[in-house]
Amino acid sequence: MPEAHEQIHPHHPHLNEDEATLAKLGYKQELSRTWSGFSNFAISFSIISILAGCFTTFGQGFNNGGPVAISWGWPIVSAFILIIGFTMSELVSAYPTSGGIYWWASKLGGPRAGFFTGWLNLIGLVAVTASVAYGCATFIDLTLSVFSEGWAEDYSLSRVFVIFLVLLAIASLLNIFSGHLMAVMNNVSVWWHVVGAAFIVVVLIFVPDNHQSFSYVFTERFNNSGYSDGANDSALYWLLVIPFGLLLTQYTITGFDASAHLSEETQAASEGAAKGIWRSIFYSAIGGWILLLTFLFAIPDDAAGNPDNAGVGGGGVAYIFTSALDNDLAATVLLVSAVGQFFCTTACMTSASRMTFAFSRDGAIPGSGLWSKVNAAKVPANAVLLVAVVAALITLPALVEVNIGTEEEPLIVPTAFYAVVSVAVIGLYLAFLIPIWLRWKIGDAFEPGSWNNGQKYKWMNLIAVAEIAIICVYFVLPFVPAGSPFSENFDLKFVNYAPVLTIGSLVILWIWWSVSAKNWYTGPKHTIDPAVVEAFDERA
Repeated sequence: MPEAHEQIHPHHPHLNEDEATLAKLGYKQELSRTWSGFSNFAISFSIISILAGCFTTFGQGFNNGGPVAISWGWPIVSAFILIIGFTMSELVSAYPTSGGIYWWASKLGGPRAGFFTGWLNLIGLVAVTASVAYGCATFIDLTLSVFSEGWAEDYSLSRVFVIFLVLLAIASLLNIFSGHLMAVMNNVSVWWHVVGAAFIVVVLIFVPDNHQSFSYVFTERFNNSGYSDGANDSALYWLLVIPFGLLLTQYTITGFDASAHLSEETQAASEGAAKGIWRSIFYSAIGGWILLLTFLFAIPDDAAGNPDNAGVGGGGVAYIFTSALDNDLAATVLLVSAVGQFFCTTACMTSASRMTFAFSRDGAIPGSGLWSKVNAAKVPANAVLLVAVVAALITLPALVEVNIGTEEEPLIVPTAFYAVVSVAVIGLYLAFLIPIWLRWKIGDAFEPGSWNNGQKYKWMNLIAVAEIAIICVYFVLPFVPAGSPFSENFDLKFVNYAPVLTIGSLVILWIWWSVSAKNWYTGPKHTIDPAVVEAFDERA
């Protein structure tokens, strides 16, 4: 007996069940369907990457709210993101295509909904690929700096940028070589994240001489944002500062739409891709919380008693490791994180390239004929290269040095690039919002797949839409008072450029749609014999 995903479809004996489902959606099987359900889960788990987000954005939560923003904020926000995941699992089960998000929007809301959703999703995926690769480059540089004082003394943003370009090149080559290789790498990535995170947790529990109390971890509040004069009991603290801290979770747990983008390469995709989305969120939420709690317990006393400490307060989680551990062990912890971030980079590249392939297949991207081609290994190699080049270009602002410290103790950060990261998350979640809302709006007329939420969609989808709308508002606000044009201490280097970039992108898309795209973009195109599609429609 063949496996379930290999079973021959009774009405079309030349197609197996996955190919038959894809044919009903209008596509022929062009990509290599060699991914297991575990591999599908693995790519989203790798992109979420608790070894990336928990390390690179720890300071976001610590500065904005303190330990409570992390110890309580992480599980609360994770629960809302899991609801978002459930709503998307239902959609991918019904429509398991590489286009994923924009295909759902097109099916439920027409070409215009699909066009805007697709571009928001694509912008978000390319920017996330860039941000993860840049974060990985930063941690590789940081690891080498801990190992070598000479390397640390010669730090520059230019050096980090060169490492970033090398990482993009390597990730591109690995992606082009074989789609199956990416499945294998993501399987390995899962175990690297599990074993690596467990190693770090054990080290931080048993090696440091001192640990913070439960009271400190679960009740201590900081306001290092500059708002409300540092008060941690004001209305502004609870309504503005704490939500800024909660963005740590929102930054980290994203990119799980990869399970949808790889659904055409996944066996038994209607079940495998659906489970891949919600399981990657669930297990990342648990693992990330445990990891972050060990960070908080291991914070050295000087930083715990002084939230303005330049180490942790400045956002450098490495300060915890270098203070609580010996040099070699601290460097090892950073290396474990850096390798996990590299796995995350390659997975992001895979997801973004599949979205580029699918959107090009439907003619929505200039030069679509080039980006929708697959090579002999059945990999969209041109799409991979496009993602890499665009990711490098949009990261050029990271070369601009901004000192947010002092002349005596400089703290150089690529401030302009942080706005690109914000736009990435806004783009991804707004792209999620559109089909989630449309699915709620269509109600019981929706034809569910084998995995669905039943009648629970009526409240799940509304909660998902509300959560996304709220976090998008916070992402465009100035994170510090000096970033507000209305502040007397206003300085351009502190500005959150996300609203300019987000609104600007939407305006450009709207003009393009109104002037041109509406005349030729008609939504997903069929790439299979219409007679086959018609046969499925008649049988339905």
